Amino acid sequence: MVRIGYTMMTEQAGPRELVSHVVGAERAGFDFSVISDHSFPWLESQGHAPYAWSILGAAAQATSRIPLMTYVTCPTFRYHPTVIAQKAATVQILSEGRFRLGLGSGENLNEHIVGAGWPAAHVRLEMLEEAVDIIRRMFTGEYVSHHGAHFDVENAKLWDLPDHTPPLGIAVSGPRSCALAGRYADLVIATEPKRELLEAFDAHGGAGKPRVGQLPVCYDTDRDAAVARAHDQFRWALGGWKVNSELPGPAGFDQAARHTRPGNVAEAIPCGNDVEAFVEAVRPYAEAGFTEVALVQIGGAHQEPFLEWAEAKLLPALRNL
Repeated sequence: MVRIGYTMMTEQAGPRELVSHVVGAERAGFDFSVISDHSFPWLESQGHAPYAWSILGAAAQATSRIPLMTYVTCPTFRYHPTVIAQKAATVQILSEGRFRLGLGSGENLNEHIVGAGWPAAHVRLEMLEEAVDIIRRMFTGEYVSHHGAHFDVENAKLWDLPDHTPPLGIAVSGPRSCALAGRYADLVIATEPKRELLEAFDAHGGAGKPRVGQLPVCYDTDRDAAVARAHDQFRWALGGWKVNSELPGPAGFDQAARHTRPGNVAEAIPCGNDVEAFVEAVRPYAEAGFTEVALVQIGGAHQEPFLEWAEAKLLPALRNL
């Protein structure tokens, strides 16, 4: 059975609302939750970008059962890997072992703010690998010093270690990231239901480990309203990873998606309140071999109706996958 998760999407809601939403997701019966870690929304119409790690701390205290996870944090530009290790250890303690650390090579949208430039993809993966190695070493509780191609660490140490190291996930989009995830990760993360990504992960050591996907949805009793909202706030998503990782700001995403029509979005994202349409959108992830799928309900002000509907109708239907 595929585990179904809920996404705290920081690009579309404020910090207090996001905490309230994950409390509602726990009450509705979602199996886990994830949170995006952004400094910018994808489009100005989304309108938000609060600090994910403060929200995680609040969520850890406001909930008691639902697992938490970053989806995903980039440990190479805005954050130094030693700082990520400290954040993750602290949230794992606050949540009493419910936290998983999802990492990725990042997007220019979020990382450009520190003025470090945006190198080629292969360099970003080199940086990610070095950062993951540092984070792993920090979790041992020993003093860590490191002088590598991209990072320097001098006598770093975590003084507050959780009883259990948070599992580490790595986001993948191609062969090199799959190989990296297979070597280092406890779970793999992807946003497309591509079986070949999971097979490449398995080939490098990932066999038997969890596989977490993510799917945008737009629930509304008025399907036309759902399609319009999905087009307004999520048309950027149809651009694909190679585009989405490179653009520096919301204006760029708006321009890149200028020819995307509501009908295009409706073909890619289930909209409305047809339970079967939502189930069929999740099915490719299950068939590809994903063990978990986190849903993104589009529209920050439209979470409570979605959570009520999910508890009553959607989650019971998805349990049969």
